[in-house]
Amino acid sequence: MGKKISELVDWVGKVDWQLKTFHGDELSTFDGSSYNSYLIRDEKTVLIDTVWQPYDKEFVARLKQDIDLHDIDYIVMNHNEIDHSGALPELMREIPDTPIYCTVAGEKILRGHYHQNWNFVNVKTGDTLNIGKSTLTFIQAPFLHWPDTMFTYLDTDHILFSNDAFGQHYATESLFNDKNCEKAIYDEAIKYYANIIVPYSTFVTKKIKDLAAMNLDIRMIAPSHGVIWREHPEKIVETYAKWAADYQENRISIIYDTMWDSTRKMAEALAAGIRDHDPETEVVLLNASKRDKSDIITDVFRSKAILVGSPTYNHGVLYSIGGILELIKGSGFKNKKAAGFGSYGWSGEAPKKIGEELKASGFDVVDDAGLKQIWIPDEDALKQAEAWGKAFAEKVDA
Repeated sequence: MGKKISELVDWVGKVDWQLKTFHGDELSTFDGSSYNSYLIRDEKTVLIDTVWQPYDKEFVARLKQDIDLHDIDYIVMNHNEIDHSGALPELMREIPDTPIYCTVAGEKILRGHYHQNWNFVNVKTGDTLNIGKSTLTFIQAPFLHWPDTMFTYLDTDHILFSNDAFGQHYATESLFNDKNCEKAIYDEAIKYYANIIVPYSTFVTKKIKDLAAMNLDIRMIAPSHGVIWREHPEKIVETYAKWAADYQENRISIIYDTMWDSTRKMAEALAAGIRDHDPETEVVLLNASKRDKSDIITDVFRSKAILVGSPTYNHGVLYSIGGILELIKGSGFKNKKAAGFGSYGWSGEAPKKIGEELKASGFDVVDDAGLKQIWIPDEDALKQAEAWGKAFAEKVDA
């Protein structure tokens, strides 16, 4: 059964407690997630978004408990990735002629996914749909985080249905932010932003300005994943604005992998040197072969600088470090400094190659050669690494 979130709106989505990865296996979702769908009942009835494909039959069966499907006048698809549109084919088998409101790009994606000639109605920013005493206003939000994305605003209940923007992969039966642990919600929100939204931060900044210019009275933000922002919804918008502005904290992340512990010992010595420069700087050591990759990317997002280390292996880097460097490159991080380091036996290319990859990823590499040490570092070598770490931190803060 649905859950009431306002006078006119029921939540009719699905909480997925067992979800542990998303986008295939690319993003970890240790706290599960939800696929939030909303039913608006005015003189006309509107369904906003559906749920992920594995739950399509369950979704339609539960929706039938709430409403005669033929009483749904319109379907609004804010974004058409399969976790939101997956139940559409099952639903449209029941009500095939129901108009589907979406952007032009949204129609192309729905046709590409499902190859159906449904009754599409294209909308753009400023277009409206009167449904009785209420009016829906459509707001294009391209690349937050797909080209088809839009928001929908319900004027009577002052709700912004924002789809992926402002969402989190967080499973809860208590729908609202004020009914859940704030730290847990924001931890998942920043992880979501760091792993999905960061490459589109310029679009985030623009859309927040556009929303402000529209003077909408937003008292609730209802995303497609996680909690609904009912208490102080402006806080998550303000937080997104900060995250979009080349975000960093007083933190340095040291990401490494190691074969015989030499690179690990270097990483720990580098951390000691950073702390010697500034004890207030939070230093995080992350073994890329043992730590979750999505959490590592979140730490990179939070950091003002990173050090990436690998022993030289077949004239390159270890597999885990190569993968993390590829994820970092795709993220488009800005306003961060970096360098490479690593141990070696006879060739020693890894630190320089890491630096080249980081530079190509938009980082300010403060030492092109990086730090390399042969074989197992002795006490003098570890003191050298500690001094190098201190010098690195000084350059970061210069």
